[in-house]
Parts: sequence; C-alpha cells; structure tokens
Amino acid sequence: MSVETAAEVAQRFTELYGSAPEGVWAAPGRVNLIGEHTDYNDGFVMPFALPHTAVAALSPRTDGVLRLHSADVDGGVTELRVADLTPEADRSWTAYPSGVVWALREAGHEITGADVHLASAVPSGAGLSSSAALEVVIALALNDLFGLGLRGWQLARLCQRAENVYVGAPVGIMDQTASACCEAGHALFLDTRDLSQRQIPFDLAAEGLRLLVVDTQVKHAHSEGEYGKRRAGCEKGAALLGVDALRDIPYGELDAALERLGDEEEVRRLVRHVVTEDERVERVVGLLESGETRAIGPVLVEGHASLRDDFRISCPELDLVVDTAAAAGALGARMTGGGFGGSAIVLVEAADVDGVTKSVEEAFAAAGFTAPRTFEAVPSAGARRLS
Repeated sequence: MSVETAAEVAQRFTELYGSAPEGVWAAPGRVNLIGEHTDYNDGFVMPFALPHTAVAALSPRTDGVLRLHSADVDGGVTELRVADLTPEADRSWTAYPSGVVWALREAGHEITGADVHLASAVPSGAGLSSSAALEVVIALALNDLFGLGLRGWQLARLCQRAENVYVGAPVGIMDQTASACCEAGHALFLDTRDLSQRQIPFDLAAEGLRLLVVDTQVKHAHSEGEYGKRRAGCEKGAALLGVDALRDIPYGELDAALERLGDEEEVRRLVRHVVTEDERVERVVGLLESGETRAIGPVLVEGHASLRDDFRISCPELDLVVDTAAAAGALGARMTGGGFGGSAIVLVEAADVDGVTKSVEEAFAAAGFTAPRTFEAVPSAGARRLS
C-alpha cells in the first residue's frame, strides 16, 4: 500500500515513460456508514469518502496503445491495445483501469490510448472500495484528458459497468458514486434508483466523536461467488413479490411480504435485511439532520445484526470487533462493505478511542486472530484533479 504524493507519482511516471504526465488525479476509497447490500436493490445508501486515495498520473496517446503501471504491484509496464480489450479476459489488477477504457469506448467515447502510473493508499480487500477508487481515478483523468464532459454520477455509472461486465463482479453503484461525488465533512445520502444525492453534514470531531475503521485483515473478493448468490436471491425475492426491486416493498408491509414468500426461508432472510436496512438509512439521515449523532449508534448495531443473521455475510473477526467495542463503551459498531471479511466501523466518544482500540486488539490476540489495523475515518473529498 503506497502513500506516495502527487509529485512522487508524477516523478515515477516520468521515469517510466520518458516525459512528464499531462496531469495527476486522485479518487478516494469509502466507508459506508449505513445501507449495506441495498444498492443493487434500488435502495438507499450512505457512504462517505476516506482520506485514503488512489492517485494516477496520465498522458493521452493517439496510437491505440494503453500502457499501465502500478507502484503497488510487482512487475513492469503492461501494454495493451484498446481495440483488443475484452470483458473477463483479464484476471489481474489491470482489469480495473482497462475496464474503464473499455466501458468509455463502448459508450461511444473515443479513447485512443494512454500512459498510466498508479499508486494507491486505499487498503485492498478491506471493504473500503479500493477497486472503485482505481476505476474512478482513471475515469476522471480520461474525462479531463479527452474532454468528454461527463459528470461525476455518469463516470460512476461507467465505472460500475466496467466492474460488472469487464471485471465480472456484480457490484452495485454505491462505491463508484461515493468515490466520484462525496464532499469533505459530509456523508452522501444516495438513492441508487434515480441517483439523486443529498450531502448530509457529518462533522464528528465538532461533536467530540470519532468513527474508527477496524480492518480485520481478513481479505474478501466480490467476484468469488457468495456476493453474486446474495444478489441473485434478492432478485428472486423481488420476482416472487411482483416488484421491480426490493426497494419497492414498504417497511410497513414487510411482514405481509414475508408471509407471501412462504417456505422460501433464504429469500425471506434476504428480503428482511434489505427492507429493514433501507429504513435504517432513512432513520440515520433523520437523526443526523436533527443533530442527534450519538443516537445513530444503536442503528449501526441493528444493521450488523441483520447482516450477520439475515444476510449471513459476517465472520468471527467482524463479530468480535462489534461485540468487543460495545462492551468497551462504544456508541455503536457494525461491519461495513461487502462482507466475508474486511472492516468494521466503530462510533466512539473521542475520549474512548484508545480504550476501545486496545480492547479490540487484546480480544483479537486472545482469539488467535491476526492483529487488526485501526484508523480514524474522516469524511473527505471525492475524486479530483491534483495537478
């Protein structure tokens, strides 16, 4: 995981390709405060951007050649031809940037090649959207270099298509939109059906609070099957209930909907999670807008229980973070991200950061787990040009 500056990324680009880049761009990873596995059900999500970013130096080419290099991966420059890019043919890291080029060209934008050097400080496999940051930084750079005139939400859509079709991971729209559109000091209330957005003030430090991210060091991979199974189960539930998406089941009618699903026990669990999670997002928005930030803690805990028991995508390490943090005085905690590993978030009073962090570390040691990595999540700016 690199923490190189824009100047260092530009310098490395010059060393690799023999001339200075046309520009340097950055796109952040994200933490999802609430709203998990709702995005591909046309529901509500509430992510915010991290200060950790993927940084890319680029120059355009006119000869149809795409050259890619990453400071975070061993090996030299990978050279591809944009006309030959084929979905699901690439299983390496280069699928993410080349998939964006493919998606832009498929959408009718004339991308004639580029030289690229990347360095990312977003932890990989931690459920913090390192892949979305990589996609969005490339999309924003190409948008600027080729004068495409696309807005943030449009770039997010193209990046989602790149990951769905080119990479082969059935992710929703949240991660790319968060990376492209978040604002510093805010969480993004996003309706994933119409992509309408509202920036919700989320200044924890001003209220004497902190949000910790605890990376369990358990790696996950979206394209390895379980994520796809959950998505297929949600789609089955919507079909059985006669709606376009589970977003269309009102919270007040959930019990009746579950009755109609009869003995489809797995589908019932998935439906219950999605419908209740959408309601939790709306509840958190209301609490934050009324200045009751501490009151979101119990809602986070509810969300974790739903992901653990109904969606069944937690793991022992994530559960240990949530349970230990609560016992140590945290206001709330839950897993965040796709599941099966990755990170948990913990809402704490500023004075309790050290105590909660120590308790979690000791609990992991006692359980024989790999030591977790804990850092503070500060709501930060979305994708932007650096130079």
